[in-house]
Amino acid sequence: MSDITTVHSDIIQTHILTRLDGPALASAALATSHLSAEQHLWRQICAATWPSLSDPLAAALVATFPGGHRSLFSDSFPSLQQQHASPPPKPRRSEPPEEVIWAVDIFYKGEPILSRAVRSETRKGWFLCSPLWVELLGPSEVVPTPLKVDESQWLSHLHDNLTLSWIIIDPSSKRAANLSSGRAVAARRHWLTAELEVLYAVPLTEEVECVIKVTCSGKMGGALHVREVSLAMEDAEGRHVSGGDSLVILQDAIENGKRVKPDPAEALRSFDNFCSVKREKRERRMRRDKAMDFLAMFVAFSVFATLFSFMAFSAF
Repeated sequence: MSDITTVHSDIIQTHILTRLDGPALASAALATSHLSAEQHLWRQICAATWPSLSDPLAAALVATFPGGHRSLFSDSFPSLQQQHASPPPKPRRSEPPEEVIWAVDIFYKGEPILSRAVRSETRKGWFLCSPLWVELLGPSEVVPTPLKVDESQWLSHLHDNLTLSWIIIDPSSKRAANLSSGRAVAARRHWLTAELEVLYAVPLTEEVECVIKVTCSGKMGGALHVREVSLAMEDAEGRHVSGGDSLVILQDAIENGKRVKPDPAEALRSFDNFCSVKREKRERRMRRDKAMDFLAMFVAFSVFATLFSFMAFSAF
């Protein structure tokens, strides 16, 4: 029986491989190493899937991967989902990588409206000690969308049609991971500004979740603009995780995290479960604080009553 290597390379290149998308090419590459080496095809597929990877900042780094764009695709196409049930503690690395690259793409109905690669210097004191917060846009920068502002369809339309990919690339391990749920897990209106917030979230452990927020604004009847795109890490207490601790969690997720085909229903379930855990812990903390306040008031009242009784007795 003949294998694919007996087929003329021109036929493979022109009539077979060009018709495959990334997942199909990845499956075919498992059958023969001949297809795994087609780097120009992997480069084209990655650029078509994530236009941000065409940015020189990301492209130069991906070129150093052992498997090039094929390695990046296998790392990033299946998004990270709910990770280990309760991962054993791992020792902190002696020092973090000098930098990480974030490659971000936002799509409206499958068409890219924002693609950008940015760098974070991870050995700076402010990065390691401050809560992790990666902001993609400048203070006064906005990105227009094809959507016209119509209050009746804002939230549901954005929830269903605005998708996002956020890839972290680690130069030290030459690995990558997609930190976005792909489809939104929630769309809400900000309680103060009334701006629209679309959330994408992936729980990396039972205690830590990666949350990406896209904030949109606009005037009624005009174009809707993306005003803010940010990434943060939150723990089950609702607190933001520091850059140093986040980096340890992210590196573990990159190297050991499970990649699965994006499932909007599973992503929503994981997000809801994590929100329930945060809500329960917040309510438990509030009850504990209320009990401590009551105890403090009781002690203060007891001390005051005792002191008053002593002074009254002394007066006689």
